[in-house]
Amino acid sequence: MSATFFQRYLLPGFIFQSVVVGGGYATGREIVEFFVSKGPVGGLLGMLLAMSIWSVVLATCFEFSRITRSYDYRSFFRHLLGRGWFLFEIPFLLIMVMTLAVLCSAADVMLSARLDVPDHLGTVLLAVLIGLLTFYGTSLIVKVFSFWTVILYTAYITLFVVSLASFGDLITQGFSQSTISDDWYRGGIAYSGVNIAAIPAVLFSLRHCSTRREAVSSGLLAGLIAMVPAILFFIIMVGYYPRILSEPLPLTFMLAKLDATYFRYLFELIILGTFIETGTALVHALNERLSGAFNLDQRSAVAAVWRPIVAISVLTLSIVLAANFGIVRIIADGYGTLTYVFLAVFVLPVMTKGLWQIVRSGRDKSSSAGATH
Repeated sequence: MSATFFQRYLLPGFIFQSVVVGGGYATGREIVEFFVSKGPVGGLLGMLLAMSIWSVVLATCFEFSRITRSYDYRSFFRHLLGRGWFLFEIPFLLIMVMTLAVLCSAADVMLSARLDVPDHLGTVLLAVLIGLLTFYGTSLIVKVFSFWTVILYTAYITLFVVSLASFGDLITQGFSQSTISDDWYRGGIAYSGVNIAAIPAVLFSLRHCSTRREAVSSGLLAGLIAMVPAILFFIIMVGYYPRILSEPLPLTFMLAKLDATYFRYLFELIILGTFIETGTALVHALNERLSGAFNLDQRSAVAAVWRPIVAISVLTLSIVLAANFGIVRIIADGYGTLTYVFLAVFVLPVMTKGLWQIVRSGRDKSSSAGATH
């Protein structure tokens, strides 16, 4: 059966957005740390820079994945780094655990703020639902992610419109009084670097891309698809700049400013769904890597048993991390440190060696085509 337009051009972007949103901007703390701290105009420029970097690197990675037939991160980095492939796996596992820790911490804060429930109920719910999704594997994950991305886009657009109606004058004032900081670009580079680590979690969705045009186009679109909701969120936060800088969970702060109680509850519920998406995507990437290493069929009984076991094990480690460090410290220290590691072991190799292999692959095909005539 031939792949649909959605599978070839949009699905990878939907999956990437699903991976990035939970640990990348759903809580708002990440946007504050990397962009709002640079001022309204500088932060917006940084976001546009990050989106451009994402699109270029995604397009390159998607085409490299296609020509090498690497649909899990172990295979991808064995082709890219050779014997040094593990240089990516170590920081990837670290960022995965840290991201899950951020999600667990945020879920606990959001639920305890709204409901009179035990402190760690959010973490328990995340663990159960992530375990269920990973148990059923790729087919269900793709369907859920595609559906939830549409829901998420609708929610962010609605949040943007409602916020403009409620305090649009404050947003305009924030931008008009802003100056561009000299280091605005650093936030864009750093943010793009740490979130590029999410790309390997998207590789399983690239099997539908059969041509260079499809792979490159889907990569360029993926950067745009993932960043648009973040930009909308950033713009409304400008209305409460610089006060927003000190908020540990900017999302709940911004929602509290809206005179729309039911919408606040609904939006937080949708965000909790994105936490499940992101956690599932990261754990699924690890499961795909293990399947490739042990030559396991994802539909086998063995795979069905160990998928949720892997999920629970990783989440348990993340819970310990969240309890000991908290969301602000993890994002400020952990994310910032690993940014430059990913730029060195991922972005630099893929934009040099990876790009060269892509160019050479195109030349080889051209030569072969010429030889047949």
